[in-house]
Amino acid sequence: MGRNFLTHLASVAALLTGGAVLAVLVFLVVSAWPLLVSGDFLRLVVGSWRPFAVDASFGVGPMILVSILMAAGSTLLAFPAAVGLVAFAHGVGPRAWRKPVLNVIQFMASIPTVVYGFVAVIVLVPMIRDFFEKTTGFSLLAAVLTMALLVLPTMALLIDARLGRQDRQWATACLAMGMTHSQALEKVLFPQARTGLVSAVVMGFCRALGDTLVALMVAGNAARVPGSILDSVRSLTSHIALVLATDTFSPEYRSVAAAALVLFLLTSGLTMSVRHLAEKGAAR
Repeated sequence: MGRNFLTHLASVAALLTGGAVLAVLVFLVVSAWPLLVSGDFLRLVVGSWRPFAVDASFGVGPMILVSILMAAGSTLLAFPAAVGLVAFAHGVGPRAWRKPVLNVIQFMASIPTVVYGFVAVIVLVPMIRDFFEKTTGFSLLAAVLTMALLVLPTMALLIDARLGRQDRQWATACLAMGMTHSQALEKVLFPQARTGLVSAVVMGFCRALGDTLVALMVAGNAARVPGSILDSVRSLTSHIALVLATDTFSPEYRSVAAAALVLFLLTSGLTMSVRHLAEKGAAR
């Protein structure tokens, strides 16, 4: 009886969750529908943001590019560090350090995003401003470095979870064959956990792509294509937060709806790719 109740409860929760996601998609499509039917959607996606110009343009192209650059840069920085921390905790480092390292990673994952942004504004931004010339410090570089620290624990915990399952299956056999912990990780455990590694990369990318506060606080919020990593920029999520309009028929509102739709489709596609990889790995 109790088991059937939990099964039905889980089914209802799954239906409600799926319905909520579908409702969000429908709302975004309806909001962006005038652009979709007029043929201006593509022009808005690749165009620039010049709302006060004589020939006003409400494109979100620069923000899409900046969001991808931020997410890709932070993921590239965080992934090697995440792999190194997990390798350290799984035998490369002293055994006594394994639990403390994992506890620190878990604690990092629980820190609110606004705390990372606040510390970056107080510490990182002045450092960049003092080290480089002709920059305010609020830049693409500051956002990438802060986001790398933000997504690091998420990626590390995903890799650790995957590697933990592999450890139980393969670690003993590797050590019995005379391998060191480093050799076991390099030759056997990490290759066996490659699906988990790819999933960690994609989830870290999505985490960085969807973050708003860090980009809002440290990137500078200049709606332009960056010429260098020291330029002030604006991400897609920050743009949505900054340019929300009360008039639902204004070009600004429609541009925000288009930006949200692009972000929704991009993150959904990446999430589905992770599920596909996980199912493919499980089939093997």
